[in-house]
Amino acid sequence: MFQSLFQLLFEYRPVVFQQGDFRFQPPAGVYVAAAVAAVVVAASIVSYRGLPSRLPVIDRLALGALRLAALANVLGVLVDDSRSMQIADWRGQPRADFVRQTFGKDGSALMRALSDHFVVRLFRFSSAPSRIESASGLTFDGRQTRLAAAIDGARQELAGLPVAGLVLVTDGADTTDASVADALLAPKAQALPVFTVGVGQETLSRDIQIGRLSTPRTVLKGTSLLVDAIVTQTGYAGQTVSLDVEDEGRIVGSQPVTLPHDGEPASVRVRFTANDAGPRVFKVRIAPQPGEAIAKNNEREALIDVRDRTERILYYEGEARSGVHFMRRAIADDHNLQLVTLNRTADNKYYRFGLENPDELAAGFPKTREELFQYRGLILGSIEASAFTGDQLRMIAEFVDVRGGGLLVLGGQHALAEGGYGGTPVADVLPVVIDRPPRAGATPAASAIKVLPTRAGEAHALTQLGATQELSADRWKTLPPLTSVNVIQSVKPGATVLLSGADERRRDRVVLAFQRYGRGKSIAFPVVDDWQWQMHASIPAEDQTHENYWRQLLRWLVDSVPDAVETRTLTDRVEPGDQVTLTADVVDPRFVELNDAQVVAHVTAPGGKTTDVPMPWTGERAGQYRVTFPTSAGGWYQAKVDATRGGKPVGTNTSHVRAAPDEGEYFDAGMHGALLRRVAQETGGRFYTTDTANALAEDLKYTGRGVTTIEERDLWHMPVVLIMLVGVMCSEWGYRRARGLA
Repeated sequence: MFQSLFQLLFEYRPVVFQQGDFRFQPPAGVYVAAAVAAVVVAASIVSYRGLPSRLPVIDRLALGALRLAALANVLGVLVDDSRSMQIADWRGQPRADFVRQTFGKDGSALMRALSDHFVVRLFRFSSAPSRIESASGLTFDGRQTRLAAAIDGARQELAGLPVAGLVLVTDGADTTDASVADALLAPKAQALPVFTVGVGQETLSRDIQIGRLSTPRTVLKGTSLLVDAIVTQTGYAGQTVSLDVEDEGRIVGSQPVTLPHDGEPASVRVRFTANDAGPRVFKVRIAPQPGEAIAKNNEREALIDVRDRTERILYYEGEARSGVHFMRRAIADDHNLQLVTLNRTADNKYYRFGLENPDELAAGFPKTREELFQYRGLILGSIEASAFTGDQLRMIAEFVDVRGGGLLVLGGQHALAEGGYGGTPVADVLPVVIDRPPRAGATPAASAIKVLPTRAGEAHALTQLGATQELSADRWKTLPPLTSVNVIQSVKPGATVLLSGADERRRDRVVLAFQRYGRGKSIAFPVVDDWQWQMHASIPAEDQTHENYWRQLLRWLVDSVPDAVETRTLTDRVEPGDQVTLTADVVDPRFVELNDAQVVAHVTAPGGKTTDVPMPWTGERAGQYRVTFPTSAGGWYQAKVDATRGGKPVGTNTSHVRAAPDEGEYFDAGMHGALLRRVAQETGGRFYTTDTANALAEDLKYTGRGVTTIEERDLWHMPVVLIMLVGVMCSEWGYRRARGLA
């Protein structure tokens, strides 16, 4: 509206005045340009006079025209050829139809106008730019959009030509991590403007999207998972839908969702159990709703490596404790957990359970790091700090920090501050603040605590005691109180409290807290009779609350504990044909990094063929090895990594990656107007929508770069000049009349 009114009054579009200068005489540049043109024409005539006389006249004219064409400006037009251009949000038609109608070679008014002033070079791009002769070469099936690569690639291909600018026709949905800002540095330095044409709606009118998933990369078989999904929508606010988790077509979890207001994200948690071993693709989806613009963004996939192996946990208890029996009974049927128990019965006398061989722990608590670090989890019961040597206390801290193990500290008369742990290396690792120990001879006072999850605890898989979050919350309210003799009222800055309660004096008490420390995590559970959740009179005999709680707690304790050889890939899915980057961290039994190991990856392709790929030390970090291997066909690729040193095995680990088409083009698929405006603004170009794209050719004559031409426009006959002249005359007549001079 503004531009139309401006042009009505001033005859020309605003861009003419933005780019032009006001002068009262012909600019000197006109004569210079005419002289340059005359020299080029003369040089063309002279150079072609020397050609053989047998050269036909038509060839002389063609060669002369080609020489003079060097003065013509070149315009690069880059068209998005990715799958997101198939979304039908342009007048009810796919975005691709706008491209075909507006930038097609035949019958396109805009392309004719551009061709009248420029030599147009057409490019298609998705993952990389490539030249095409016409829009008929577009397929709109690219699986990625790389704006940075498109701009930089076209700029380099047109280097050395008098380029007026680049036109970028896209929805702006960049699906890579490459920085578009970095790609703009070269155009800005060369004063090369980028004109952007945004295709599609910035906000889809009716659409539901699962924006993000939070899932672990590896879990133990049988682990109960609580997955967070971010759901956004437009056009369906207030409707209730079902968020389902599928494993090979089987629904293994479901959660009803009331859709939030348009544009507002909602965090939805759905619970399911990983019961089948191996690499699994879990699909989290919402069924497409009537009228949705895109159905493929209703689904997200999560690759989880479900491992069927036994995790060994060492439990050291210093006194007779009923909880030992109930803890062991809770995991008796869990084949993925092995609890090795060392129970002190007298000085230097121990009762041992769950051993792999008769010599294990025969001398008591481990005295070397190699012996302690073979376990993946460590539980300390009511055992005083003086029961350990100074080196053993440091070993326990290093078990968490260096080895990356999980440490769980329980309550008791000889635990925490009451056990003299204040000021020890173990206290540094713990998530809770250990106050001064009670005075000598004082008996710790017992307090009954009603336990409830905190807000953070409600969202954690550990606290899920029911089939749904609502049933779990109800179950916590009915559990009997527990007893604590350790007063823990504060936690460290990086810690999270999952369970809390109040004692008889209404003091807030920490019941379960954890923190990440180094490579591992530490957990404090300062109660002495959690078995009440099994044996209290209010608990039915068939109730499994206590068993479920301890299975979940011990599985979480050893979750993500690293092996001697730890492998990972940059991503769990690649496009077929792309490279996979595999990294391995290798340590010795003391978890000291090894730089002289022999590391080999045995890569098995979907067809079953195995290729051995040596992994060299990177030199970037101690103990780090890396290799890149290709993919071809779609499917699973398994990389089993073996490490040896001096012919002796160090360890082994396995990673999986899937080669499959990426659906990223359909997420956040609205036209990214803010990004396209920034690209245009930072390079000196202009931003257009599908409604204003017809002005592109006219604007480029004044704002483009390349070989400069100067046009003179007379301003005296603009409508606004006539209006001003009439206004002045009327004002003069009115003034004379007011003064009695008329």
